[in-house]
Parts: sequence; structure tokens; C-alpha cells
Amino acid sequence: MKNKAVFLDRDGTINVDKNYLYKIEEFEFVEGAVEGLKLLSDLGYKLIVVTNQAGIGRGYYTEEDLEKLNRYMEELLLKEGIKIEKCYFCPHHAEHGIGKYKVECECRKPKPGMIFEGIKEFNIEPEESFMIGDKLSDAEAGINAGVTPIIVETGKKITDEIKERKIEIYPSIYEFAKILQKRLKNNQKK
Repeated sequence: MKNKAVFLDRDGTINVDKNYLYKIEEFEFVEGAVEGLKLLSDLGYKLIVVTNQAGIGRGYYTEEDLEKLNRYMEELLLKEGIKIEKCYFCPHHAEHGIGKYKVECECRKPKPGMIFEGIKEFNIEPEESFMIGDKLSDAEAGINAGVTPIIVETGKKITDEIKERKIEIYPSIYEFAKILQKRLKNNQKK
């Protein structure tokens, strides 16, 4: 049997976006993130992070710095009973990357490479899964991978293009999770 998942952008979706965040002491969850992740987990969704990290490609911090921060986030969430299955990241930037990171890749959102990896590794059913992020590139990655895109208002400003695309918008992960819970209950009644 296939699993259902919520793929999540990190910066601006789970944590406050602090421009190339990599220091543990600067990490803080956005409002509603922890509660929302807990509810999604309780609803049976695997939680998988997919994050563009061009700061690595630009030389601002290392993959080790990122992995340390991701582990810190995962440990905080685990204390709340929330398991992040995996944090996929794209360190590349075709224009501003340096050295091996200056490449056109398939993982940088809006391309769906990271989501496809998660679908394969965790046996995910795309049609029952979601991609939550705070920008159009997050939503497009979800669409490109065949999962339902969701935008949260905890990060970047909601653009007219997002509104025109009729992508569902919620104030936070928690607000989306509460609506999803209601929808699932209503579907069970039918």
C-alpha cells in the first residue's frame, strides 16, 4: 500500500525566513508550524522537507552547516512527537552558484526532482499528497510532481500570480491542517 505525504518547503513555511539561514541560534518556527505538522502527522501523512539552499551554492555556508541546522529542527520536532522522514535539499544555483554548484539541475524548485525522490524513497501516492510552501516555485514543484500545491502566508508576500493560478492559500500550516482534517472526516461520512 502506498503512503500519503506532505512535502514542505522549509524557510518561510516551517521556520521564519532569515535570508540564508544556517545558524541554529537564529532558527525559530513560524506561527502554527509545530501544531500544523503535529496534526498532519496524526492524520497519517509522512512529512518530507524539500528546500532550495542556494546559500550553499553561493558559498555562504556548507552542506554540513545545513545538515546541522536540519538535525536541530528535526530534534525539536521529535520532542513534540513529530517525525520528519527526510530533509532533501538543493544546493545548486545555475546563475550564482560557484564551482560544482553552478549547474542547471533537476532538484531546484520549481523543478520536481526532490519531490520525485521522496515519492520513490517513501512509496508515496502523489494524488493523496500535498506540497506546502510560501512561494510560487514551491507550488509549481508540487504541480510538476503531481501533488496538490498549498501556499501558506507565513513567508513571502502572496503574489498576484499565485492568486490568478487559483492555488489554495492558508494563513499557516496549522490552518491548512485543520481544514484538511475536516475534509477527511467529511469524506469518511460519505
